[in-house]
Amino acid sequence: MSAAAGVLLRIAVTLALLALLATQLGTAELLHGLRSLTPAVLAVALLLGLAATVCTALRWYVVARGIGAPVPLGTAVADTYRAQLLNSVLPAGMLGDAHRAVAHGLPTAGGRAGFRAVVLERAGGQVVVLLGCLALLAVVTGHPSALLVPVLLAAVVAVLYRTRTGPGAQPGLRGWLDDVRVVLLSRDRGPAVVILSLTGLGCHLALFVVAARTAGVDAPLPVLLPLLVFGLLAMAIPLNVGGWGPREGVTAGMFGAAALDPAAGFATAVLFGLLSLVGSLPGALTLTRSWRGHAVLRTDTVPDRRAP
Repeated sequence: MSAAAGVLLRIAVTLALLALLATQLGTAELLHGLRSLTPAVLAVALLLGLAATVCTALRWYVVARGIGAPVPLGTAVADTYRAQLLNSVLPAGMLGDAHRAVAHGLPTAGGRAGFRAVVLERAGGQVVVLLGCLALLAVVTGHPSALLVPVLLAAVVAVLYRTRTGPGAQPGLRGWLDDVRVVLLSRDRGPAVVILSLTGLGCHLALFVVAARTAGVDAPLPVLLPLLVFGLLAMAIPLNVGGWGPREGVTAGMFGAAALDPAAGFATAVLFGLLSLVGSLPGALTLTRSWRGHAVLRTDTVPDRRAP
């Protein structure tokens, strides 16, 4: 499948899911939630977006320094804001993070180490968030056996690391695994990556709770949190645009399974998507500044045709 066909498929699936949910569940709860979006709610979305962005930028800062491709903290925050905005509006997966990885993988920005830093930061953060979600589900739902999944995954990673770093390992793969050992599995930087990732997860869950309360959902947090965790995990399904589509379908389904109104779950997921977009809007400033910088650079490199 070509890249263009993949993008069109993402858009088609997203629109079809949203249209199906709106048709089957109605939009009364959603319209009520939209009318409840006060300036205070939007301000909370901006604050939580700032906190989540700073956590991601700090995680990138820690990882990049660990593998010898340091990134200034201000640059990390600005580029992370831009990446999150692009991820939210473009139908091409993690295009914002891909742009960040390519930009910092150029020879003038740290070479391959800069590229690996972005990839490791993103991958490491996603793994920690996944394990954190599983652990939260185990605690909230009262099924400690779910904690076996993170333990087994950690054991698999340890075995793969030992078997792939021997004398027969490929040099490229060995370099990646060495970076994982030096950064993600080290005592100096590993805990920082975990703490920052879990803090960012907490910001997203808090924003999801704000969206639920704005939609009029008054279920207690022990009942609500597992449903929202499944909604966050659904955003990792490849067939979506900025998380839209699968997130709304899974959240509505989980609300129904918990004897709550599926229409309220649909409204909650839509409001979360809108509030997440509001939280990433400062990225438009960095995007505009980047475009202006490229325009100035192109202007400076145009030869003067009036010269003899």
